[in-house]
Amino acid sequence: MIQDMKTILQLVRPAKGDSIRQRMESFYQHQSKDYDRFREKLLAGRQFMYQQSTKLAAGGTWVDFGAGTGASLDYLDDDVLKNFDKIFLVDVSNSLLEVAKQKIEKRELKNVEVVASEMLDFRPPDFADLVTFSYSLTMTPQWYKVLDHTYQILAPEGKIAVVDFYISEKHPMPGLAQHDSVTRHLWPAWFSYDNVFLNPDHLPYLLNKFDKVSLFEGYNRLPVIPLGKVPYYSFIGSKS
Repeated sequence: MIQDMKTILQLVRPAKGDSIRQRMESFYQHQSKDYDRFREKLLAGRQFMYQQSTKLAAGGTWVDFGAGTGASLDYLDDDVLKNFDKIFLVDVSNSLLEVAKQKIEKRELKNVEVVASEMLDFRPPDFADLVTFSYSLTMTPQWYKVLDHTYQILAPEGKIAVVDFYISEKHPMPGLAQHDSVTRHLWPAWFSYDNVFLNPDHLPYLLNKFDKVSLFEGYNRLPVIPLGKVPYYSFIGSKS
């Protein structure tokens, strides 16, 4: 509990910088050592998303956008990871990527590479068979361009997988969850302080851009805030 409170105090520190890279590094450089432990409680659905999407992709090239500390590696056995020809962990925070490098070295994963880059600036040498986003799309101001970019770098029938916070539209598409007014106004204001922008357009855009393979919509309780339930979704899609 004490360590959680220390991390929360780091979360409320304003991020400084003129660029995305500067703001992200300012925000995460003091959290990198405790990043995985705290966010294991905060970020629901990551394990399911990574395990299901890597199973569907079944090898090839995998790009993990907003990879941070390489948490994706923690959810997968060596046999699954080594089934890919190449895995790129892409993030703008060098502090978080340093933690990812330590994991790669410890597990001797020769096919995994960390890349310090913004999402729009990275293109793999070959078409990607899988592109994943774990709670990184809400931290991307140009998210729609990033999803268009993802479509371009995906191989035919390549898979995209996203797990993230969100809010529904006031009148969502049939079959999608509908959140109440308090949820739709409270959480965007709360998270925007940390440059995390919950958006009602993310999920409809994904459903329009890619063929749906699976979709789950649920709630996750926030650490140290017993009554706080924030909506999240897990989406896996395929390039037509």
